[in-house]
Amino acid sequence: MTTIDLFNHNVPAESDFGYSQAIKSDDLVHVSGQLSLDEAGDFLHADDFAAQLKQTYANFDKVLNHYGATRNQIISQTLYVVNLRRNARATSEGNLTYFGDHRPVSTVLGVTELTFPGQVIEISFIIDTKLTA
Repeated sequence: MTTIDLFNHNVPAESDFGYSQAIKSDDLVHVSGQLSLDEAGDFLHADDFAAQLKQTYANFDKVLNHYGATRNQIISQTLYVVNLRRNARATSEGNLTYFGDHRPVSTVLGVTELTFPGQVIEISFIIDTKLTA
C-alpha cells in the first residue's frame, strides 16, 4: 500500500484554489509551481525577474527540506517564463547558480501571463527521494 505525504506552505492560495504544494507517492515528489510568495502567501517583487527567481528557489528549498531531499535529487523541472526572450539569460544564469553541476531535465515555456500581476516566473519540479548523487 502506498502512503501519500502532502506538503503545504500554509498560504491562503492553497485552500482558495484547492491544491497542495507537493505530494509524495513512493519515491517521487511532484511539486506544484513555486513562485515568489512570502511566508504569509503574499506575492513579492512584481516585475523583478531576478528577485522573483531568487524567492522561487528559496521556496524550492522549503519543499526539499520537508522531504529531506537535496537539489541533486530534483530530476525534472518545468519553468513558465513571461517575456522568455528578454528573460532567457537570467533564467539560464539562475538555473546554473541554483543547480551547480547537477543537470535535471528541463522544459522552459514562454507564457503571456501568470497568476499575479507582475509575476514573471513559476517553476514546478519532480524529486526522486531515492536518487543518490
